[in-house]
Amino acid sequence: MKTWYTQHGLDAITVNLDPGAEKLPYEPDIDVREWIRISEVMEEYGLGPNGAQIACADMVAFNLNEIKERLEEYKADAVLVDTPGQLELFVFRESGKFIVESLNPERSLVAYLMDPFLARTASGFVSQMMLSATTRFRLMLPMANILSKSDLLKESELGTILNWSAEPDLLCDAVMDEEPSMQREFSIDTARLLSEIGAQSRLITASAETMKGLEDIYVHLQNQFAGGEDVRSD
Repeated sequence: MKTWYTQHGLDAITVNLDPGAEKLPYEPDIDVREWIRISEVMEEYGLGPNGAQIACADMVAFNLNEIKERLEEYKADAVLVDTPGQLELFVFRESGKFIVESLNPERSLVAYLMDPFLARTASGFVSQMMLSATTRFRLMLPMANILSKSDLLKESELGTILNWSAEPDLLCDAVMDEEPSMQREFSIDTARLLSEIGAQSRLITASAETMKGLEDIYVHLQNQFAGGEDVRSD
């Protein structure tokens, strides 16, 4: 996403808040691993991987002032924050909510990345919509549901998933067509509930590999925070 911003004459910076990340597909401008590394926490406190991940999640919150000071050095059009991928380490911990509330929440949007392969089945798509809704209600911020790595799916699969996103009845029908099981019954009730409470929202398909859909994410952000104004220089 940063590359897309740069190509269109806009400034964006990337912030990595995952101290357990071993390799990143980008070079972060601000990296929490400068202060906290999971391997060092494991060694210092005698913790296993799971315990160290939890400890690191809280330590990020304790070091937030240093991160905010670094952020103030930049005057960027957008700040792209990469958080731990495990919801239990960020969304479901008070430290995660504290971080969100401390980083300019009035100008923040959560991008929830959906797994393209799990979304290929109706029940799998419902499970991801449920986690997205849980994230939204937990963090209480505007949300963008993004089907990541969409280039890995067939056009027919993408079309089906987009139809499920736009038409809750189609999603319910697709779930009911699955083999009878407890998962199917749970998915049907969950899909109906998500529709009733208005938790289903537009799905953006995107690919960092082909850069398809990145403009749609930009437009979504501008509609949310700038009344749809296009500030690109190209």
